[in-house]
Amino acid sequence: MRNLLQLLKDEVVLAAATVLAILSAFLIHPDLEYVNYVDFRTLGLLFCLMAVMGGFQRLGFFRRVAQGLLRKVGASSVRVALVLVLLAFFFSMLITNDVGLITFVPFTFTVLELLGEDVRRKMAIPVITLETLGANLGSMLTPIGNPQNLYLYGKSGLSLGGFLLLMLPYTIMAGILLVTWTMVMSMRRSVKAPEGPVRHMEEAFAQKEADAPALSPKKKAALLAMYAALFLLSLLTVAQVMPFYVTLAITLVLVFLFDRKTLKKVDYFLLLTFVAFFIFIGNMGRIPAFSEFLARIVEGREVPVAILASQAISNVPAALLLSGFSSNVRALIIGVNLGGMGTLIASMASLISYKYVARLVPDQKGKYFGYFTITSLIFLAVMLLGHYGLSLLGI
Repeated sequence: MRNLLQLLKDEVVLAAATVLAILSAFLIHPDLEYVNYVDFRTLGLLFCLMAVMGGFQRLGFFRRVAQGLLRKVGASSVRVALVLVLLAFFFSMLITNDVGLITFVPFTFTVLELLGEDVRRKMAIPVITLETLGANLGSMLTPIGNPQNLYLYGKSGLSLGGFLLLMLPYTIMAGILLVTWTMVMSMRRSVKAPEGPVRHMEEAFAQKEADAPALSPKKKAALLAMYAALFLLSLLTVAQVMPFYVTLAITLVLVFLFDRKTLKKVDYFLLLTFVAFFIFIGNMGRIPAFSEFLARIVEGREVPVAILASQAISNVPAALLLSGFSSNVRALIIGVNLGGMGTLIASMASLISYKYVARLVPDQKGKYFGYFTITSLIFLAVMLLGHYGLSLLGI
């Protein structure tokens, strides 16, 4: 019973989606049409991408890249903060915002602690906040950056280039805002790290390498090559060059045969959440009064409605829900991506950072919540103004 309650607490969105799906089944009794509700292509691609990124992460690939960059910037807390934030921003475009935060947030705590207690005390909360915003903002550029993009990209009919061009102006705005805010914040809080902790950081990096899975260099190189090939295969599937079921079968077989521990890193609860929402949305779409009512609310207001919905239920469920009642998928893509800023639950990825803060520095979780909320709302306001500015320019 305790395990069930903990599961419900950890997977609130899945629990809510399941309840909605069950309640909707009383209104529209299960039939063969239920199968047509489910977007198997999105689910298959999500599984493949999560497995590939889980493999790269388990092999320590992203961490080693980050370590290499940090070795070059020295002990300046300003440069360190900028590198850490931009790592989350750029990497999330390809490895998803969730994987980016799971990889770089604990790494950030390690780096700041090694640079000295004064650096960690002054910089941890703002850097983790900006890293979280950076991951959510960077991930909006690509179809594979986050789950809602992958789903809406499949519904939009856009080419890969068309999707990138749609979100590029927003990504450029976000990058400028993120760099400016990080520079101002870190210069105000700048602390020169003592030489001892900087030398110790090299020792800690070496220890991290020793803590990685005990694999021979040849085995590790082979697995990295395998995951690189599977990632390329996933990209070809996103671009609709390769059928998703072929990519899914190849990924399942190769990962199971050569690195099956990585299968534990797949977020199966997210996949189940998608299925539950597909059922709920499909059933609601078959109730004329409800579908017509929601369509009237959403039509012509996709961006603000998506932003508001994301604040309450997060942007993945908002994308799934609203896509059933609007044909303007381009506007929904913009809305749910901007909607990832604001409240802590606007993007479920943001909860990853909060959980790390609550576990590693529990006395600062209240401070983090306040700093994150204020900063995130400011970012949302600026990006929303930018959106209306682009709309006036016809972009």
